Amino acid sequence: MRVIGYDQLKPEKGIPYTRDHLRRLVKAGRFPKPIRLGESRIAWIESEVDEYLKARAAAREAA
Repeated sequence: MRVIGYDQLKPEKGIPYTRDHLRRLVKAGRFPKPIRLGESRIAWIESEVDEYLKARAAAREAA
């Protein structure tokens, strides 16, 4: 399992959201929940982020 931090979301996955916007999306259940790596460090499971992106692409195709 690979995890990616906030700083990797934009260059590796093309997700340009701010930290605040990501928090809102997670709270609304519209983005994967991060996991806590330490006191002040969180990251996302890469496969969950990939599934999120696939779902967004599928929703685009269905529209």
